Amino acid sequence: MFKRLFLDHPRTVNETYFEHQRAAFFYGSTLLVAGLACIVHGLVPALCTTSGSRRVNKLSHHMGERKRRAAEELVSI
Repeated sequence: MFKRLFLDHPRTVNETYFEHQRAAFFYGSTLLVAGLACIVHGLVPALCTTSGSRRVNKLSHHMGERKRRAAEELVSI
């Protein structure tokens, strides 16, 4: 049960539990900040005009790079 809950998924992306936790916290906190920027923009359209979309685009690029590296590591094994 422990293995299934905490270890199986991180291994599918070639990470340890703590590496995966760090990545998830990074994505989650970045998305929270982007969401807050979007809310501020919704209230005052002149503020945070590109903050939310810029952060989401950076996350998308970062996630694509992580997936590419993980795939390369699996191929080289």
